[in-house]
Amino acid sequence: MLYDLIIIGGGPAGVAAGIYASRKKLKTLLITESIGGQPVIAGTINNFIGFKSISGIELKNIFEEHLHFQGGVDLKEGLRVEKIVKKDGGFLISANNGESFETKVVLIAVGSSPKRLNIPGEEKFEGKGVFYCSICDAPLMKDKVAAVIGGGNSGYYSVLDLLPYASKIYVLEYGDSLRADPVYQDKANASGKVEVITMAAVKEILGDDFVRGLKYEDRKSGELRELKLDGVFVAIGYQSNSGLAKNLVEINQWGKIVVNHQSQTTSLEGVWAAGDVTDVFYNQINIAVGDAVKAVLNIYDYLNRK
Repeated sequence: MLYDLIIIGGGPAGVAAGIYASRKKLKTLLITESIGGQPVIAGTINNFIGFKSISGIELKNIFEEHLHFQGGVDLKEGLRVEKIVKKDGGFLISANNGESFETKVVLIAVGSSPKRLNIPGEEKFEGKGVFYCSICDAPLMKDKVAAVIGGGNSGYYSVLDLLPYASKIYVLEYGDSLRADPVYQDKANASGKVEVITMAAVKEILGDDFVRGLKYEDRKSGELRELKLDGVFVAIGYQSNSGLAKNLVEINQWGKIVVNHQSQTTSLEGVWAAGDVTDVFYNQINIAVGDAVKAVLNIYDYLNRK
C-alpha cells in the first residue's frame, strides 16, 4: 500500500498531525513506540490551553481518544522507525520489526528524550536510585532523601512530584541561579523540604546495590562535596530524537532538524518535521501541536499541487 503521508511519532505533534490528516482525507499511517510523548511523564500540566490543570496521563488519554474518534488513520503502535530512504519519488520507511511501508511524504514528529549526566555511577544505578521520570518513580522515595539535578522547569516538575513522598529534596543547579518559573519555586519553598545548591557540578553517583549518595564540585570554591541520599532524579532538559533523520535532512549543531517555520518543510523535498525534534524556538505542547497542524495543512497543499 502506498500512503499519502506517514507520520513518525505519537506525541502531541504526531497525534495532532494524525487528526488533521484524517480531516483532510489523506491516506495516513502513524508509526510510534507509544502514544503520548513527553507529557506522559509530567505530573501536572497547567499551561495546555483549554485545561486549567491536567495530569500527563490524562492528557495522553485525551489525545488517544481524539485520534481514535477521528478515525481514518492507520496506527502502528509499538514500533520504532529505523530508516527513511527515498524511493521512486517517495519514501520507504523501515521499522525495527522488519516491516517496511511506502509513502509519498513523511512527517517526522519524534520529539526529544531526557539528557543524561554521563558521569560515573549514572548508568550503573539506573533504575536503582537513578531516575529520569519523576511521575513514574517519585513514590519510591517515600520517607527518603532525594536529589533533583537541574534547576529549570524540568527539575521543578520533579521536585513537585517528589513533595508528597520524600522527606528531603536537594536541588542541584549548575549555574548561579534557578531558571524554573517562580510559581513552581514558591510551591517548593513553601513545603520546607527543599534545599537549593547552586554552582554545583555533579561528578559521581555513589552506592553499593542502590544509590547512597553523590559527589559534586562547588564551582565557586572548587571543593568536592558529598551528599548522602537515596535517589537521584536527572532533569537537565531534553535532546532531540533526530537520529533517524541523520544524512537525510539538515540537522543543526544541537542535533535538531532545521525547518522552515512557515511551512515546517525540511531541507529535503517531501519531508516535514514538527515539535521538539525541530529547531523550534520554544519547546511547548501548544507549539508542537500548532506546528504539526501547520505541517499537515502544508502537506495537503503540496500533494494537491503534485
